Amino acid sequence: MLHTKKRLLQLRKREELSHNIRYIAKVPVRIVMNRDVLKLHPSDSLSKLVHELRGERSCAVVVDERNRLKGFVTMKDLLHFFQPPKRYSIVGISMLKQYSLNRASRVEDIMVKRPITISIDEGLGKAIGLMIETGKHHLPVVDDEGRVYGIVEVRDIIRLVRIVSS
Repeated sequence: MLHTKKRLLQLRKREELSHNIRYIAKVPVRIVMNRDVLKLHPSDSLSKLVHELRGERSCAVVVDERNRLKGFVTMKDLLHFFQPPKRYSIVGISMLKQYSLNRASRVEDIMVKRPITISIDEGLGKAIGLMIETGKHHLPVVDDEGRVYGIVEVRDIIRLVRIVSS
């Protein structure tokens, strides 16, 4: 008898979780996306990018004058810029100078030129699928003309899961 009640509770919890997952998949991306995103121009300096990426910000969209997406940069992309060649086991001062930020280094030098995006009209189910399939943690949210409206991140989705599950 006790075993049956426990099993029944497990089945109810599983059913509730399944319902929550179906609900989350239908939530429009525009509801959970972050609208306060760092926007840069391709010709902006990497120094500007480094100074602007702080706090909660871990990525930036690169847009043209009409707010259309031209590229995307994450902290990981920035780290790749500083990665020394593998043949050097010891990094000396001359190597650091070579890889330091200079005024000629621009955002367009390191940005992903064709980032994976999601339409502002899509649901979170599509965003979750894209993130799992590609391994990306951030997706720029755009309209049909490529204008940027925000970014949806894994942490935004997890925040919604916490709210729905509590």
